[in-house]
Amino acid sequence: MNNKFLPYALPEIGDEEIAEVVDTLRSGWITSGPKTKLFEENFIEYLGLPKLESIAVNSATAGLHLALEAFGIGPGDEVITTTLTFTATAEVARYLGADVRLVDVDFDTLNIDIRALKEAITPKTKAIIPVHFGGLACEMDKIISLAKEKGIKVIEDAAHALPTTYQGNKVGTLDTDATVFSFYANKTITTGEGGMVVTRNEEAASRMRIMRLHGIDRDAYNRFVSSKPAWYYEVVAPGFKYNMTDISASMGIHQLAKLEGFWKKREQLAQKYLQDLKDLPLILPASGNNGDRHAWHLFVIRLTEDVKITRDEVINQMAELGIGTSVHYVPLHRQPYWQDRYQLTSEMFSVADKAYQTMLSIPLYTLMTDDDQSRVIDALHEILT
Repeated sequence: MNNKFLPYALPEIGDEEIAEVVDTLRSGWITSGPKTKLFEENFIEYLGLPKLESIAVNSATAGLHLALEAFGIGPGDEVITTTLTFTATAEVARYLGADVRLVDVDFDTLNIDIRALKEAITPKTKAIIPVHFGGLACEMDKIISLAKEKGIKVIEDAAHALPTTYQGNKVGTLDTDATVFSFYANKTITTGEGGMVVTRNEEAASRMRIMRLHGIDRDAYNRFVSSKPAWYYEVVAPGFKYNMTDISASMGIHQLAKLEGFWKKREQLAQKYLQDLKDLPLILPASGNNGDRHAWHLFVIRLTEDVKITRDEVINQMAELGIGTSVHYVPLHRQPYWQDRYQLTSEMFSVADKAYQTMLSIPLYTLMTDDDQSRVIDALHEILT
């Protein structure tokens, strides 16, 4: 038996990232500076839409907060998102005094249910935050059309969705108001902690740049490297401390350059899982439609109703075999804060609630070997047959 523990996720950090971080540490400039700017520029170049603005931040949570704030979301407003997400997606609305309306998910994709979304819209609805769950794009044409009809902003939570495509276009280039990516340690590329906001709206981008660093009207890097005295600045708003450091950006520059290779490996692993697990009593994740890319940030399996073992028992038995798993997510309607604030019950979210009780995320990361993946597949066959 192979005793090596397999985590459900593991970042792939190469010599290039390490050398760039060392170069940054030796440069004397380690906070937001030239490498953060370069990372922002490279990100727009990768997306392939030059008219986009990019704002590097210290987390996707920060990016979502900045985007909502830039579009004027505040007290009395409502923001709609899905219950099957990490709390960050919803909590940012509460930072601004807005309320959250949670909706159920689609059975097949676990993305936001369009019918539930329509029913949740009220005159107070000012923004929709669709979550591209696991790396599969939501039905964005329907969401965008509905939002434009109602005058509602669409801010994509694309924490899972790099390099996802929708109808042949990369997520981040769709006709939405802003898109927010995550570079957390387990994401498809990582900067340790970090995120990126992209938007076509120059005014919103300008606001986000000011608000990401204390509401100061001038960039710190430009002030400190100026050959002439440039110490004076003005605080024009009560901003936040959300800037990305050059240390993080140093990793991001090289992670982004490797993204296509990373995705090909994830796609290969996912296709192997889909083939070798298809005969087990499982609901396997949906793939992209019409050749669209699924980022495969997560590979989420669900037990079918005829399985004689619980999800928790599967997790425990996998752990005994040295294989890590996780659950994405405990739905927000089951979390005490959201449950109590909005008097939510499981019956209101039947699909997400059932999915939660039967789902687990199995290992999928670029450093997985064929033998590693075979261990996962063999373990699931042993446990479920």
